[in-house]
Amino acid sequence: MRVSDFDFELPENLIAQTPILKRDSSRLLVLDKTTGEVEHKTFLNIIDYLNKDDVLVINDTKVMPARLIGVKEETNAVIELLMLKTVKDNEWECLVKPFKRVKVGTKILFGGNKLEAICLEKKEEGIAVFKFNYNRIFYEILDELGEMPLPPYINEVLEDKDRYQTVYAKHFGSAAAPTAGLHFTPELLDEIQELGVKVVSITLHVGLGTFRPVSVDDINEHKMHSEFYSMSSETADILNRAKKNNSKIISVGTTTTRTLETIIRDYNIFKECSGFTNIFIYPGFQFKAVDSLITNFHLPKSTLIMLVSALAGKTNIMNAYKEAIEKEYRFFSFGDSMLIK
Repeated sequence: MRVSDFDFELPENLIAQTPILKRDSSRLLVLDKTTGEVEHKTFLNIIDYLNKDDVLVINDTKVMPARLIGVKEETNAVIELLMLKTVKDNEWECLVKPFKRVKVGTKILFGGNKLEAICLEKKEEGIAVFKFNYNRIFYEILDELGEMPLPPYINEVLEDKDRYQTVYAKHFGSAAAPTAGLHFTPELLDEIQELGVKVVSITLHVGLGTFRPVSVDDINEHKMHSEFYSMSSETADILNRAKKNNSKIISVGTTTTRTLETIIRDYNIFKECSGFTNIFIYPGFQFKAVDSLITNFHLPKSTLIMLVSALAGKTNIMNAYKEAIEKEYRFFSFGDSMLIK
């Protein structure tokens, strides 16, 4: 199977540059993965596709202001770091620009002397490990000095940082938002729970995979970057009961899906656990955890469009995307939503 099999033409004007005014007023394309039938709704209609005792699984990760622009201590050359994931206390893997200007031992200063980063190790693909030194609470400094790491296809300035966070974001650690969750409001979540749907959370900190295009054409040659995940015992218990009772598990986002399928693959049940996953889901994958998926519209030739094609079938997805383009749905992070039922 070739990466080029997942290519499609997308008019540039359909790439959403800013969030819609009201989170839950985005459009919703509903795709029946069995028949390929498509319906056109608004996101508020999502509740019409949920039933009592279903389980809705959300990713409660929180995006860090992880883009830092500083200067080399020796030369004052401008260096940009994108913090990807923690290695251990105060040590982070970062994407570096320009990579060639940084060597092991290079010290980068941010905000004068408010934060410094020392390069400990250089890796491949523009990634290096840095130790951060500071005198205050780390996330307070990041909030002051860092910028939200918006995807490269977004050119507009984000006026409100909170619009690149889900309303249930809780645990700092992501370099990008789990964007399928951006459509939910507290009121809609309350209404869903009042229906008898159980809403539970996992955590997956979104990392480099969101920013990296697939650079090979043979799918088997692509290597996913690992991302940290965790699941609580409470979430695991509810999910195991849902499986036992044949209740539907609806995943909010590809990050949630990858977490659930990783845990089922590794343990055959849901359980309290944490670790790193580099699971790569593409057509031919046998889903054991997820029944339905709420997701956004994804980049051509991306691992995300491969994942949704694995769940709904490549032909169904390509047909649905063609219809979404014809009806001028908004694409990518700040775009409209899809329910694969």
